[in-house]
Amino acid sequence: MNEAFFADLSAWLTQAGLAGASETDIVSGFCDRCVAAGLPLARALLFIDTLHPVHEGRLLRWGYGPGESPLLEYGRTSPEALAASGSQPRDVEQAQRWRNSPHYKMLQTGDSFLRRRVNAAAKDEFPVLSDFLAAGMTDYVAIISRFAPQGIIGEMDGVYSSWATREPDGFSDGEIAALQRIAPYLALALKSVSLARMTGTLMETYLGRDAGRRVLGGRIVRGIAERIDAVVWFSDLRGFTRITDTTPEQAIPLLNDYSDAIVSAIHEHGGDVLKLIGDGTLAIFTAEDRAHACDAALSAAIAARARVDELNGLREAEGKPKTHMYLGLHVGEVFYGNVGSRERLDFTVIGPAVNEASRIAAMCRSVDQPVLMSSAFADVRDIKRRLVSVGRYALRGVAHPQELFTLDPDA
Repeated sequence: MNEAFFADLSAWLTQAGLAGASETDIVSGFCDRCVAAGLPLARALLFIDTLHPVHEGRLLRWGYGPGESPLLEYGRTSPEALAASGSQPRDVEQAQRWRNSPHYKMLQTGDSFLRRRVNAAAKDEFPVLSDFLAAGMTDYVAIISRFAPQGIIGEMDGVYSSWATREPDGFSDGEIAALQRIAPYLALALKSVSLARMTGTLMETYLGRDAGRRVLGGRIVRGIAERIDAVVWFSDLRGFTRITDTTPEQAIPLLNDYSDAIVSAIHEHGGDVLKLIGDGTLAIFTAEDRAHACDAALSAAIAARARVDELNGLREAEGKPKTHMYLGLHVGEVFYGNVGSRERLDFTVIGPAVNEASRIAAMCRSVDQPVLMSSAFADVRDIKRRLVSVGRYALRGVAHPQELFTLDPDA
C-alpha cells in the first residue's frame, strides 16, 4: 500500500460521495479495493446514526455470507428511547449488544481506537466478539471517526467502524496505520450520502411524501402554488378531547396507535398525508383521472375503518381507551404549494374544497355517521352505487345546503 493507493482510494471515495452512491456500494467498493491492494480484511462493520422516527441508525456489513443482508436498520439503544418506543424484544436485545460492544466502551472512555486479538479473553471482555471468534477471525480493530460539534446532527456524531482479519498473525502495524489513515475519508463519503438520505426522510416524514419530494425538487418559493384536482380527506377521532381530559397520559400513545392505522391505509392506496393537526388528519388523493382518485380514497377509507376496528379490539383487551374515526371526503380544485411568512412556510392545500371537507367531517357527529362524502364525490362515475344519501345539510361557511352520502352497508 503505497502513496498511489491512498491517492486513488481517497479520490474514489470523493467521487462516490459526490455521485450519491449508496452506503452499501461505498462500503463494498472500499473493502474490495483495500483487499486488492493487500490489506487482509475479512469482515467490516460500520454504524452511522440517522434521523428517523423509528430507526436510530444503520449497520453496514461486508464479508458476511450471502444470506446476511449488507444493510440493517436498528432501533433505539438508550433506555429512555426504548421505553418511549415500546421496548420491543428485538430492540431490547440489540440495545444490550450495543452496551456490551467495544464502540460503547470507547464512547465512555473517549477513545477513538481500540484493538483486540480475537480469543477467549476478548470474548469475555466483549461478548459480541464471540461471533468473530466463531468465524475464525484473529484480530479486531475498532475506530470512531468523530464529527466536529458543528457537524453533528441529532445522534449522528460520527462513523463507527470495525475491521477484522483471519491472518494468523493478525494485522501488521503498517496495515493498522493504513486503516486509521483512510477511515476518515470513508467516513466523509458515508456522511455525505447519509445526509442526503436523511434530508429526504425528514421531508417526507414531516411534510408528506409528495410535498417532501416537491420541496427537495426546488418548490420552495413563497406564494407559488399549483392548481390541482384532488380528493381532500379530513378525519379526526371521536371523543378525543374527553379521553385527553380524563386520561391525559394516554393521549400520545393513543394518537400514535390510531395514526398508524389511518396513515398506513392512506399511503397504501396512493394518498399523501399533508398534516396531522392534533387528532385530525389532512390528506389528498390525486390522479389524472378523477375517478381513480375517488376510488383510491374510498378504498383507503374502508381499509382505515377496518384497521381502527382491529386496533379497538386490541386496545380493549389491554384495558386502554378506544375511539373511532370520523371522516369527510370531498373532491374539487385546490391550490397546492407554499403558504406562510418569510420565516415559516407550510407546503399544503388551501381553497374552498379543503374547507368543505373539514365541514363535512364535522357533520359526522351531527348525523351519527362515521364517514360522509359530498355530492361532488358521489357523482364521480359510478361511485354513488356504493353509497347511500343521508340527506341535505347546511354546512358552516358553505353557501348552499349540500347532499351528503355515506357507505351503503348493503353495497
